[in-house]
Amino acid sequence: MKSSRKKQKNKSKKASGIQELELEELKAIIQKSGKSALAESERNKLDAAMNTLAFITQELQAKDASILRLRKFIFGSATEKTKNVFPKEPAKATDGELAEIKANDGSSDTTLATKDETKKIAKGHGRNSVETYRQAEKIKVSHRTLKAKDDCPDCDKGKLYRQSKPAVLVRIVGVAPLSAKVYELERFRCNLCGKILTAETPAGIGSTKYDESASTMIALLKYGCGLPFHRLNRLQKDLGIPLPASTQWEIVEKAADLITPAHKELIRQAAQGEVIHNDDTVMKILNLASTLALEDSKGRQGIYSSGIVSIAEGRRIAVFFTGNQHAGENLEDLLKQRQEDLPLPIQMCDALSHNTKGEFETIVANCIAHARRKFVDIKVAFPDETLHVLEVFKEVYHNDAFARENNLTAEERLNFHQEKSEPAMAGLAVWMAKKIDERLVEPNSILGEAIRYVQKHWSKLTLFLREAGAPLDNNICDRALKKAILHRKNALFYKTKNGARVGDLFMSLIHTVEL
Repeated sequence: MKSSRKKQKNKSKKASGIQELELEELKAIIQKSGKSALAESERNKLDAAMNTLAFITQELQAKDASILRLRKFIFGSATEKTKNVFPKEPAKATDGELAEIKANDGSSDTTLATKDETKKIAKGHGRNSVETYRQAEKIKVSHRTLKAKDDCPDCDKGKLYRQSKPAVLVRIVGVAPLSAKVYELERFRCNLCGKILTAETPAGIGSTKYDESASTMIALLKYGCGLPFHRLNRLQKDLGIPLPASTQWEIVEKAADLITPAHKELIRQAAQGEVIHNDDTVMKILNLASTLALEDSKGRQGIYSSGIVSIAEGRRIAVFFTGNQHAGENLEDLLKQRQEDLPLPIQMCDALSHNTKGEFETIVANCIAHARRKFVDIKVAFPDETLHVLEVFKEVYHNDAFARENNLTAEERLNFHQEKSEPAMAGLAVWMAKKIDERLVEPNSILGEAIRYVQKHWSKLTLFLREAGAPLDNNICDRALKKAILHRKNALFYKTKNGARVGDLFMSLIHTVEL
């Protein structure tokens, strides 16, 4: 193991032109360079020293970026806004301000809060308003002693008039996710013929043990909130209403068969979208994984959950597909149901080839957020360059928010971006070209790789400047895939392809309703 690592290390050094030199020997060569011409062997050693310095610098930069990505992976990142990536430091106090502070309160602090810190927007109290309790039971309570047009009990002169808005109190009680009622039907038995006579079932309670609302609640908890069957089983058992995991599966599987036509209609309507987002994430299906493992080792063995969000006339539809097909192949199957007379849809995705793999035609746009993140990841090594790029993207997103808030049409939004955002993006293109062409950035460095990524996909990243309705990023699809990721995080896997089918169906319906 150690020998292989040593060989790999030596190979890396050789590829980078690195040589092991004595420090004293290097100092002697540098001193000699100012007095006389260097021999060829001495020049080679000096070149090797410079290559070594460049290699070490590049490795340190990559290490800082890798540590930053690892920290994000473990602890997560709440947001990548510019103000959070580059937080502003408190402004330094001037001599006059410092003297005034000392005179007023005797403090010796040398900093003052910035204007942004002193004028923070007051945050909400965190409570939900009464309007958010849409499904709460509303009970009207009349005053026990007063009614409209009575004399005022305080002044004895005025008349009372009913207020249009009543005072409200909210009281929340804890109940099991699935409650149960036990109906005890009275029975009589004839002492002569032995016949049993039972009371009639109350009207409206149905003929099945599990109501339709039970299947809805189980599916919502499992595929909408990521609560595995065994955890719900434990909760229900502790609350005195047992519901085994196997029973839960039987309930949702039966419900899935009933609402499959609705899922098919969602797919048909999604195929007609004007803008279609797609992406995928890895998933595990136990039975399918074992089947793929027995096949040819050169065949595809990966399993994925693809998310597709289609937007048509302002309506958003989310559909999910889980199996061994990539996002592009699932999009190909979906677009087979597209009407032939419709124009080509705009497809928003990241630059991975899996997202466009398949026999279909779309106008492809790439996600700016993915390009932006490549610079966020290297901000420790290249803070000035990263800040410059983030400020450009910040301006573009600000313009897009303005267009959205003012309800601009697709054509108006395009014209607005061409007027406001195109100069900023053109300036970014010139800045990147200068960095690469004039060798101001090492092409193989992490900054060079980030710049080359943007340059390579520039046309698709800037489609919003040429095509009406083209979005900036694929964030809406990334958020949709969190449904599948939440299931993977909590339940770990699907057992069968049928289980994945049921999960896709309910996730599609649940997330479409949320959208």
